[in-house]
Amino acid sequence: MSTMPSAAPAPPLPYDVVIRGGTIYDGSGGSGYPGDVGIKGDRIVAIGTVEGHGKREVDARGMAVAPGFINMLSWSTVSLPADGRSQSEIRQGVTLEVMGEGSSMEPLSPTMRANDLKRQGDIRYPITWTTLGQYLEVLARNGVSPNVASFVGAETVRVHELGEARVDPTPAQLRRMQALVSEAVDEGAMGVGSSLIYAPGPMPRPPN
Repeated sequence: MSTMPSAAPAPPLPYDVVIRGGTIYDGSGGSGYPGDVGIKGDRIVAIGTVEGHGKREVDARGMAVAPGFINMLSWSTVSLPADGRSQSEIRQGVTLEVMGEGSSMEPLSPTMRANDLKRQGDIRYPITWTTLGQYLEVLARNGVSPNVASFVGAETVRVHELGEARVDPTPAQLRRMQALVSEAVDEGAMGVGSSLIYAPGPMPRPPN
């Protein structure tokens, strides 16, 4: 009894996604140019005239195709713990949110945590962290759409040790503030972010 040979399986498509016919702005600062973008996995693997097909084809004619944008002054610190989809940023093409200008979500003392809970407005969420590492773990566990980076806020470090009073730190308090910054950097902070026009940033000493 003869059997028919089975057909060879079709070769896999070379791309997962092909974005067709958009105006490409590649981030170099030059003018946009028409072309296609081929994506495989999480990488762009072809730009220009892309031969072959993708599992998904996107018609981008009349649209701009660009790398993700960076929000260098993000205040999604409050919204991301409550809703990690970040629709207001993602729908504008923002893929990296940089936080921590002046104030940050950490480090928190028990008093700061209680005050932050009391001061929550329409967006409400539990505050289960005290350090930057713990805050980032909460975001990762909940799931967030954008990439996230953070400075540690100079104001937050000050309030942690001095409260909101108009006082200068003692040498011992200053050392504790330095230790908080060092801990935050070890946990991923990009550095210290200051915003000295906002209290308690400037904190001028009261007149004699």
